[in-house]
Amino acid sequence: MSRYKGPRLRIIRRLGKLPGLTNKVSNKVNPPGQHGISTGKKVSQFCIKLKEKQKLRFHYGINERQLLNYLKKARKKKGSSGLELLVLLEMRLDNIIFRLGLSSTILAARQLVTHGHILVDKNIINIPSFSCKPSSIISLKNSQFFKKNENFLSINNTIPSHLSLNLDKLEGKVVNFVNVKSLLLIINELLVVEYYSRKL
Repeated sequence: MSRYKGPRLRIIRRLGKLPGLTNKVSNKVNPPGQHGISTGKKVSQFCIKLKEKQKLRFHYGINERQLLNYLKKARKKKGSSGLELLVLLEMRLDNIIFRLGLSSTILAARQLVTHGHILVDKNIINIPSFSCKPSSIISLKNSQFFKKNENFLSINNTIPSHLSLNLDKLEGKVVNFVNVKSLLLIINELLVVEYYSRKL
């Protein structure tokens, strides 16, 4: 499956709040489509697991194959596969730029990276899925351009404890691995692991 480029509010209405996808809020309450209005039907376990998986996909802006590969990496590590999966996704470069407040969404952060505006340890990195490590320093190639733009810093994001930001230099640092309690996304990661258990 390719990356989703359709209307984002439809996804928000179906899956709930996804800060990485968009910060817009829909006025409509019901899910999209002619079957969106609830008729009291019982929701299957498969449907619940699928929704949790889709939340991860759309929030982080990754496709099905990427998510499956991240889960395979997480299963090889010691500890809970679900928590390791969230750590791998949170340590992506595009997500860290979003969490530092240098972009309004993860998709906007991805564009900054692919256009060569982001430096990691003073090297230009144009791969959004680049995995950052503790002590990595993320900076902007042309910080003056961002300082002139009043909307460069997203006020909606509070910087989590595993990151630090120097506003004068517009330079961020990965202090430690992510703490799962500081996630913006409300998700049950065990359901995602259960969903993929039949494929692995």
